[in-house]
Amino acid sequence: MSEISIRHLSKTFQSADGTVEALKDVSIEISSGDIYGIIGMSGAGKSTLVRCINYLEVPSQGEVLIDGHELGSYSESELRAQRKNIGMIFQHFNLLMQKSVLENVCFPLYIQGKSKQEARKKAAELLEIVGLYDKQKAFPAQLSGGQMQRVAIARALASDPQILLCDEATSALDPQTTSSILELLGNINRDFGITIVIITHQMSVVREVCRHVAILKEGVVIEEGLVSDIFSHPKTEVARELIRKDILTDPETEKAALMSEIQGGDIIRIVFSENSAFEPVIANLILTFQEPVNILRANTRNVGGVAKGEMILQFMEYSQRKEAMKHYLKECGLAVEEAPEYAH
Repeated sequence: MSEISIRHLSKTFQSADGTVEALKDVSIEISSGDIYGIIGMSGAGKSTLVRCINYLEVPSQGEVLIDGHELGSYSESELRAQRKNIGMIFQHFNLLMQKSVLENVCFPLYIQGKSKQEARKKAAELLEIVGLYDKQKAFPAQLSGGQMQRVAIARALASDPQILLCDEATSALDPQTTSSILELLGNINRDFGITIVIITHQMSVVREVCRHVAILKEGVVIEEGLVSDIFSHPKTEVARELIRKDILTDPETEKAALMSEIQGGDIIRIVFSENSAFEPVIANLILTFQEPVNILRANTRNVGGVAKGEMILQFMEYSQRKEAMKHYLKECGLAVEEAPEYAH
């Protein structure tokens, strides 16, 4: 296992239009054995950051330390040796289309100087880990997108990395396949203790598998911490927008969405804790205050392996007891935040 320290990192590029600041004073600590998400909208600097972690991009300022060793202090040969401990998987798989699945996984092993017999034995073991032992003789064009990504993961594991960087690794996959790939990454993290960094623009990916997350906007880390904390208590508008998109693009949530019959009232988002999930909180709220509450949306979500209930509620427009009702919900142990953006 390896820990990653990113300290005051900045990266600028020169373009025809002048200087572009892709990253600005980024500092992140990624603990050994963690699954850490880095999320942001398009152009936030996510991919530049992940390329700085393994020095495919050299930072303009700042440091990247792996287990306390600063990558900028290494010679070229030392840096190449260090990169063997850092595996990468990408959105478009980057497989050798003219080679079989087995030979794709063997490729980095051959580069390491392994014999064909050694390489094929290890490659077969890795394909079994990713659930593709029976596809050794197939070619990438014969595989689904999810299967190709599994081959790419097996190939990344061939060098026994301590760190696995995933740059939008599920963006080209459908939701069901994405979930299966995230489950595989979670198993790899658990079974091998590999530190995993996931770059994504999808809150659903972070929510499902990551323990910690940093949110980037225009090259700046604007919020970071435990995924469960940010999901329940987002502090920035960008975090709220990412959560809102996660909710509104979820097909189960859309099926459950109800058109509001209470016009113009305050809208809030509530997240149930483990204790409050077993109590009829909304029913008790209505009985206590003798006012109707509209449930616009409701769902249960997997947040880092823990089920969390979530609702979007709307109060009556002219209610005089809205603040008291919000206080009641907080007293019941729920996370409560204003959420006007969820209005139809």
